[in-house]
Amino acid sequence: MDASYIGVLMPTLLQGTLQTLALFALTLVLALPLGLPFALGSNSKFLPLRWLSRTYVWVFRGTPLMLQLFFFYYGLGIMGIDLGQFPAAVLTFVLNYAAYFAEIYRAGIQSIDRGQHEAAKTLGFTPWKTMRYIIIPQAVARIIPPVCNETITLVKDTALVNVIGVAELLKAAKSAVNRDVNPTAYLLAAAIYLLLTFALTMLSQKLEKRFNRFERKDA
Repeated sequence: MDASYIGVLMPTLLQGTLQTLALFALTLVLALPLGLPFALGSNSKFLPLRWLSRTYVWVFRGTPLMLQLFFFYYGLGIMGIDLGQFPAAVLTFVLNYAAYFAEIYRAGIQSIDRGQHEAAKTLGFTPWKTMRYIIIPQAVARIIPPVCNETITLVKDTALVNVIGVAELLKAAKSAVNRDVNPTAYLLAAAIYLLLTFALTMLSQKLEKRFNRFERKDA
């Protein structure tokens, strides 16, 4: 590969990487907490809330992310609601990943022994305090691995937003390849994606070790 040509490509690719990282960060910051009320709603004894929460999770996990992107950008645009490319991408990713996180949270909460609910009730804890102070802290250690896996997948899924024109990393690489008829930009983009996923993999392994240590201490 020509070093001078790589030098020409890198500013555009790095700009695309910043868009990728912005979408990634906004999705995590908003989707991680949004998944919790839907997880709790899915386990609720209040039927309408349980039905609403499970329907939300079912719809967003059961339809392709790309189709959701088309709906929130093109579909809403046809109905006169123009969100813009990047806001539509953020909205789609937040709603989609919140559904996946909700299912992970729900499974983690249900994995806690039911006897702990009964013990907390005996001690006078309300259902909310039981969930907040006893169940959720224990569930956190169990949901770290699948949450980290979804986070790594999120980095790769950000490439999908190029279909609605967001100038993220893949779109920047594709534009360079189409312009110069040279695949170097694709190779550089692949290297950047690998670096990002490698960094997240290392971080997730450290988090898993830390929370596993706390879980063993609690046990």
